[in-house]
Amino acid sequence: MAVVATKSTYVTNADATPVDLNPSYQNGVLHEQVATIEATSGDSIASTYRMLRVWSGWRICDLLVDSDDIGTTTAGDVGLYDIAANNSGAVVDADFFASALSLSGGALSNQNITHESAVVDVANKYKRLWEQLALTSDPGKWYDIAVTLTAAADAAGTITMRVRYVP
Repeated sequence: MAVVATKSTYVTNADATPVDLNPSYQNGVLHEQVATIEATSGDSIASTYRMLRVWSGWRICDLLVDSDDIGTTTAGDVGLYDIAANNSGAVVDADFFASALSLSGGALSNQNITHESAVVDVANKYKRLWEQLALTSDPGKWYDIAVTLTAAADAAGTITMRVRYVP
C-alpha cells in the first residue's frame, strides 16, 4: 500500500496559476423542482406519468422519489421523454434513471434513484444532461422525466418526485 495525495480536477484547476475557473454548472446554485401525481388502480403496463421538465444543459444532481406503498405489483422505469412540441413526445431513454423501480414493496421516502439503472454513471455525475445522454452537442431543449409502468398499478397511490439540478 502507498500513501497518496490525489486532487480532483476541480481542486487542480483551483490550484493552477492562473486559476483555471471551473464551469458554473459544476459549482453553481442548486435548484429544485417538485411534482406529485396520483396513480390509479388499473393503470396498465406502459402507462406514463410525466413528472418534471428539465433542460438539456442542466447538471442533474439528484432525482428523489417519495411514494405510497402502491399495491402488490406496481413498478416503473424512470427516464426521459421529449416534450410534446419536440418529436411528438417520443421516448428518449425510458430507464435513464431507474429500471423497474418497485412502487409496491413499501412506501418510499427520499429514495435517490439518480444512478439506480447505472445509465447515469457515478463517474459522470459532473456532466450536463446532454453529455450524459452521449450527445455530441447541447440540443438546447426540454425533456420530461417520466415514470413508465413496467407492472400494472393494482392500487391507487401518490408519487412525488424532486429533481435537484444546477442550470
